Amino acid sequence: MSSERVKPYEAKMEKTIQYLITDLQAVRAGRANPHVLDKIRVDYYGTPTPIQQVANVSVPEARIIQISPWEKKMIKEISRAISASDIGINPTTDGQTIRLVFPELTGERRKQLSKDVKKMGEESKTALRNIRRDGNDAFKKLKKGEDLSEDVVAELQDELQKLTDKYVKQVDKEIDVKTKEIMTV
Repeated sequence: MSSERVKPYEAKMEKTIQYLITDLQAVRAGRANPHVLDKIRVDYYGTPTPIQQVANVSVPEARIIQISPWEKKMIKEISRAISASDIGINPTTDGQTIRLVFPELTGERRKQLSKDVKKMGEESKTALRNIRRDGNDAFKKLKKGEDLSEDVVAELQDELQKLTDKYVKQVDKEIDVKTKEIMTV
């Protein structure tokens, strides 16, 4: 009985984790990671389109991303979109492909990225706690509206707290993994 009432909140918590993972993939860690291009859109016949849908994106070396557009005319569009983005890397082109060379991260930049990653983690934890609060409020209203016993409401709140703890641990784990990746020289 209790699990059905908690499921919607668990789904929201899972979405929060997935959102965090997606955001963390876009953080540059000194290695070439094609996910840094995920949020960049290029003008493809008047439609904002992800780079991965107009070109082949590969990582031939640890610090290089190579982009091979399917249509030659897209080279300028892709280069312009990358230059205008916030990834901080200037594209170079040879007329056929675009290369993004990732410089080594400085110690200072690594520390800054670690702080940013920790901040993302804190924001995710706050979102999880807000979901828990919304759930607890809903359970209290159920108690008044449906004459649920206090024991049942306490059980629901306890189950929601355990879920929150589980997802907060998952956030910590994801942040630790990303921080280690950033700090690895």
